[in-house]
Amino acid sequence: QVQLVESGGGLVHAGGSLTLSCVVSENMFNFNYMGWYRQAPGKQRELVATMSVGGSLDYADSAKGRFTISRDNTKNTVYLQMNSLKPEDTAIYYCNARLLSENDWGHGTQVTVSS
Repeated sequence: QVQLVESGGGLVHAGGSLTLSCVVSENMFNFNYMGWYRQAPGKQRELVATMSVGGSLDYADSAKGRFTISRDNTKNTVYLQMNSLKPEDTAIYYCNARLLSENDWGHGTQVTVSS
C-alpha cells in the first residue's frame, strides 16, 4: 500500500501563496497519474490538478493561471504551487496517486485563506 504524506498547508491572506508537497513512498512512475484534489466543508471532493506519467497536465478551471503542479522524481515528491489565493480556495487538499482505476489518497492538509 503506497503512502502519501502531504505538507505545506496553513493560514494565508487572500492574494498570498502556498506550496503543498506530497511525499510518495514508492516510485511515482508506478502510477498513471499523480494529482491534487480538494474538499471544502459541505462540498464534494474535486480535482485541482493532475499530472500524467508522461507529463501531461490538467487543471480545474478555478486553478488555471494560479496553481502549478510539478514533480521531483528524485525525491518522489509532487508539488502544488498556489498563487493569488482566494477565500474560496479554503479546503482540505489531498494528494492522489492513480493506477488505472485504483486510487490512493493522503490524509490531506488544510489550507485556509482569509479575506
